[in-house]
Amino acid sequence: MPEQTTQRPLIKDRQLAQDEWVRHDEESVPANARALVRLDVWLGAEDRSSIAPWLPSDTELDSATVAALKEAPLIAVDFPKFTDGRGYSLARVLRERHGYTGEIRAVGDVLIDQLFWMSRCGINAFSLREDQIVEDALNSLNIFSRHYQVSVDNPEPMFLRRQREAREAAKAEVALA
Repeated sequence: MPEQTTQRPLIKDRQLAQDEWVRHDEESVPANARALVRLDVWLGAEDRSSIAPWLPSDTELDSATVAALKEAPLIAVDFPKFTDGRGYSLARVLRERHGYTGEIRAVGDVLIDQLFWMSRCGINAFSLREDQIVEDALNSLNIFSRHYQVSVDNPEPMFLRRQREAREAAKAEVALA
């Protein structure tokens, strides 16, 4: 009996999604497939319409690479082990410094405990490790309702939010009087 492979669960934009992309580890561009390929393969490809780059966590972004990445349909950021936090910085730099607006997908050793923090850094898709429970993962994205720190998903610090909310409440109170 052939061995069955388990597809990793994918959460995209805070909901379970069907993964249309496959990881391709070869040095050539696959034919007729939407594939995540190594960054060097992606950069060297003439036709990038059906491929997307897979960035190792130690990727250094130079201006030529950043300019090319802006056209990528998605960027996969590798987390080789859950204790490697370089992917958080890479995602945040892509969003904040370079203005990337497409999908940033966490791949590799992605655990439920990390999802909330990854989302705050600009990652909006998560290829979960096979042993993770999808329902728990979805719930973990909303584990905290308020944040003190600024982030990609909320650049306004808590003290400014409180001031704004107090002004709005005062205006509403005046309008009711």
